[in-house]
Amino acid sequence: MGVGADRIHVLIVQENESLGSLWRRHLERQGFSVDLATGQKEAIRFLQLKRVDIIILDLILTEGSAFAVADFCSYRQPEAKVIFVTSSRFFSDGSIFRHIPNACAMMPAEVRPEDLGALVAHYGAH
Repeated sequence: MGVGADRIHVLIVQENESLGSLWRRHLERQGFSVDLATGQKEAIRFLQLKRVDIIILDLILTEGSAFAVADFCSYRQPEAKVIFVTSSRFFSDGSIFRHIPNACAMMPAEVRPEDLGALVAHYGAH
């Protein structure tokens, strides 16, 4: 279990429900509290109702916009950090960090659950 994992709440926003569920199960085994949203509307609802420490956010959403989710999070819960995951190379130059103030990491969608858990533990502890 990560340091303070029982206090860290994670919201995963991933349209691929099987991938999101895989990440969720791994993070829950590490002791994190985890919710899964499959699009912008559901993610916004979670952000309105629950405190979130970390958002794992797929950069490419077909239902809504990852930027809208990150922007709403920045307004509603400015202390929450966003870990972007993507299969695209569009922001591979690091410019996402200039556009999204609460972005803390950008990972490929094929990220190992163990690596994702380490990022959540690291950024959730700060």
